This record gives sequence, structure tokens and C-alpha cells, in this order.
Amino acid sequence: MKTSLIRLSVACLLALTISSCSKYASGPSIYMPDNSSSLGESDSSGFDLSSLARMFSALPIDVEQMEEVMDAASSSVGNGYDEEYTMKQLVEAPGCGVGDSPTKAGSYARPLRDMIAEYLGSGTKAGAQDVEEYLNALSESELQIYWPYSEDWDGEELPIITFDPGYGSEYNYGYKIGRDPNGFRVVDSVYVDENIAREHPVWVINKNDDAGHTPLELYAPSARTACSPLHPQGTVERTSKTPCLINGSETKSGPRMLYLRSFTMLRQYDSWFRGGSEFFVKCGAVNGFHATTEAEMRLYYPSVTDFMVVVKRKQLGEEIPYNGIIMTDFTNQLENLAFLITEDDGGTQTSWKCSATVKVRSRSYGFDVDIPYNEKDDIVWRGQLSASFFQEADFVTGRFGDVMISFALE
Repeated sequence: MKTSLIRLSVACLLALTISSCSKYASGPSIYMPDNSSSLGESDSSGFDLSSLARMFSALPIDVEQMEEVMDAASSSVGNGYDEEYTMKQLVEAPGCGVGDSPTKAGSYARPLRDMIAEYLGSGTKAGAQDVEEYLNALSESELQIYWPYSEDWDGEELPIITFDPGYGSEYNYGYKIGRDPNGFRVVDSVYVDENIAREHPVWVINKNDDAGHTPLELYAPSARTACSPLHPQGTVERTSKTPCLINGSETKSGPRMLYLRSFTMLRQYDSWFRGGSEFFVKCGAVNGFHATTEAEMRLYYPSVTDFMVVVKRKQLGEEIPYNGIIMTDFTNQLENLAFLITEDDGGTQTSWKCSATVKVRSRSYGFDVDIPYNEKDDIVWRGQLSASFFQEADFVTGRFGDVMISFALE
């Protein structure tokens, strides 16, 4: 019940805000198509994206606010995410990107959070409690500002503000913030597509899809590597300088590690309003398999490596270097690995039931593996990869659907 009341309060407050006069609303009136409500997607929190875009366009945004969003987008990219600034960070930690600690919040004379509060209080005469409830709801909404091609900003031009219209559309209307020849602030309604976003700064109000995942960039390098593939209760770990012991004897050579060294996306997978692509690379195998008898084989269990690779729209066709560890102990007894690549689109979790194959005394044995993914995900590629593929050379490359991946076995 409390949630419903907050949503109603937020909706009413925003409706009043959009229709009220305000000291911020200088320049010509902001044109809003009559059928706009049918175009905007509503977030599960009750926010209407088109109304949010219109509210942001009414704020007195200048270069400082552009720099705030740029700081957050750049930091998100540095952490392995897309060019995004979540509403949670905007409200609670201005200038922080996805993956940042709130302690990294920047110091801004007038952050967007304060502008929103001032705007609501001035335009609607809303009380402090109403404004606080609105900002709290905005923080919890899972919405964000997405700024494609942000690194090309010239440091001066103000944004066009739009929103994800949904339905896979590639164009929408937006609000272009600028100044007339006399220096007065103006807001014009303009057509927006990806070509416009390549040439001008465009902020897209959309839903964040990747903040709950951890990309490769945020995985701290481990000083230890897994050695024994035994049941988790019997797993042994070692430092890189310690011999690996299997059943009390040292292996003839140290374990070989299988790396993902580069990733190339050959086509865009989503509408540009939704951002770049979030790929999940998943490998099912029996890591460190050294069994010599069928009895020993029963002590081993398969594992699944699962990590996210985010590709910005600008990186289409670009080979992106990575250093992702797929397996820590790749042995000669491996025959096949189960391999799945998806592009994240959400939905209910399901799984791909497959198998990984090992060899004991020239006989092949399969291990059942369940690799999870979401039902709405794009299946980029799935199947078995022969262990010999990775052993053909020190560095091998393969095409998997519309992505290219390079591997190294070291």
C-alpha cells in the first residue's frame, strides 16, 4: 500500500511540475505531441519516461551539469559498463558511475539532484517532504541517463534530451537545449535518431539493465588459482609458486590457463535507445581433470565460468582486448567444452542443458551441465568446442554467430 501511495504522489507531483510555470521555463514553450503518452515506456516504479525527459529539459542545464553526467558516464565505462548515469547515483552520489563507491561523489556547485529539487519546489510549491519522496522514488526507479558517443562531446554544446520509446524504434522526438542570438535559453522539439546522437550530445532516459552484473574490469586479480577440480568441499587452492598436488603427487607441469583475449561485435543487437550490448560468455567444463580411473572420475564436478562483456555502440567491429580467465587448469584429458554466448535482454531465467566431455584411459565420459540464461536473451552462439581447437596455436580466433573471440592457452 505504501508503494502505491508513493507512486501516486510521484505521478501527481510530476504532472503538476510539467504543467506549471517556473522561473526555469524561459524561452519558447516546450512542444509535446498529443499522443506522447502512448509513446513513452513507463518504468515499474510508475515513472513515465517522456515526462521525465520533458522535466530534465526544463532544468537550467549548463556546462557544469554536462560535466557531471560526463564524469559519471566516463567512470561507468572505466568500470566496464556502458555510458550511463543511474538515477540512484544522480540522487545519492553525484558524478559517480556504475560500480563506483559513493565516496567518489564529485563536488558540483549545482548538481542535477539539487536542480530537480529546486524545480519541483518552485514549479509546484510542493513541500520538502514531497520533494524528498520524489527523489527517493527516482533513486529507486532503476532508470538512468544514457549518453551514447559521450567521449566525442566538444565540452560546450548542451544536450538533446529524449527517452527510449520502446518497441525497438530507431527514432523519437527530443528536446534540444540551446541559446538564441541574445543568449536566452531556448528549448526546441527535434527529431532524434542515432546519426543525430553521433553528431550532437544526446541524453536518453531509459532503464538500466546491467548495473546488477559485474564485468571483467571489476574482478580483482586473484593471487591464487584453483588447482583441484574436486567437489567444492575438497577443493585445494595454491599460490602460483606452489606445486599442484593431485592425489598426493605433483603434476608433470604447472596448470595451463585458458584466457579470453579479445572480443569483437559484428552487429548491433538492440535499438540505440537501449544502449550498447551486454554479452555473457559462459563456458561449462571440468576444470583441472586428472582422473586415471572411473572411481576417481566420480569425484569431479563440472563448473561454469560466466562473465559479462559490455560493448559500446561506437565499438562495432572493433577488436576489444580482454584478459578473462575461462579455465585455470586446462588438462589434456579434456575433450569438449560447452560454450554459450548470449546478449542480455532479460526475462525469466532458464537454462541450457548440455554436456562437457573428458577422457579416461581412451574412453570418453560426459558430464551434464546446466548453463543459465534469460528467456528473452539473444542466443549469439551455443554448442560444444573441441579442446583441440584451443591447442592448435598459442593464440586462436573463432567466429561465433556475429561475434569474434580470440583465446590463448598459456
